[in-house]
Amino acid sequence: MKKVVLAAIFAGCGILANAGEVSMEALTKKQQKIAAASAYAARCDQVGLKKALAEGLDAGVTVNEFKEVLVQVYAYCGFPRSLNALTTFQQLLEEREAAGISDVEGPLPGPMPEGKSLDFGTANQTKLIGVEVKGGLYDFAPAIDEYLKGHLFGDIFARDNLDWQTREVATIAMLAAVPGLEPQLKGHIGIGKHNGLTDAQVAAILAIVQTQVKGMEQVSDFPLGEENTGYAQYFIGKSYLAPLTKDKRLNVPVANVTFEPGCRNNWHKHTGGQLLIAVGGVGYYQERGKAAQRLLPGDVVEIPPDVDHWHGAAPDRWFAHLAVTCNPQTNKTTWLEAVSDEEYQAATCEK
Repeated sequence: MKKVVLAAIFAGCGILANAGEVSMEALTKKQQKIAAASAYAARCDQVGLKKALAEGLDAGVTVNEFKEVLVQVYAYCGFPRSLNALTTFQQLLEEREAAGISDVEGPLPGPMPEGKSLDFGTANQTKLIGVEVKGGLYDFAPAIDEYLKGHLFGDIFARDNLDWQTREVATIAMLAAVPGLEPQLKGHIGIGKHNGLTDAQVAAILAIVQTQVKGMEQVSDFPLGEENTGYAQYFIGKSYLAPLTKDKRLNVPVANVTFEPGCRNNWHKHTGGQLLIAVGGVGYYQERGKAAQRLLPGDVVEIPPDVDHWHGAAPDRWFAHLAVTCNPQTNKTTWLEAVSDEEYQAATCEK
């Protein structure tokens, strides 16, 4: 049974934050590939998308099922991403046909329900969610309420060659793949479960996005380098090291350090201090006895000599910083204890 171990699947320390062992077999092969393709499309990763689409076709996803998924991308992630994804899919089908591969087209959607899309879309939305949706934001902006009910839940969700549970598999994967959509993701996790998805299936969808789709991200313009095996004993999780300077006469060693999600180094200190310059992703820096500092590209951290500290990535985001060694001829690093899970969670949970 294929399992992955995740310390934190999702940011915010609230949604499946400690998933533990997640079994991919909670989803069928078709569902796994639909989730992966949806997430790659949402992230505009055409290389990953093409691979996921090909694997999905081989696993039994029909051409028209994938068309439905990639059209639906526009409702949650925008027309440009949907159009790019459909172009990639079209090119893949042409290549497979030229190679003599005959893919199953699958059924087209049946006739739309009679009446206005706003009416049957409202009914679909209520059935999907379990309660009538009204008030709040929808009173503030009635147009978005009409578009959601009439177009998304009417014109799109009424197309019956893709069932609602599968549409929610795709939607959860899309929303999990794009930063900043946590409220919508949480809502659609609830909708998916109302329509038959289990906790194990939701965890598997999120794990696919986290471990397969996001994967090893090139988070900055600086090289990733090699896995930092020489210092692995001082890190929780994987990091990568790319030395950037070669001329020792300059006495300014600079390296790009990249952390996978959840990775952090041990508490440590430098006799000569250190400079950190955040260049990609989201990370954290903390000095002993002080609150952690969230780091975004462009942030600079001046670490005084002999101050206990640690730094690393956010739970769900890759992070890269330049590490500048100060006073290199005499600077020595002392490695201390590991940053515990409790310390890390307290530092990275946004209040």
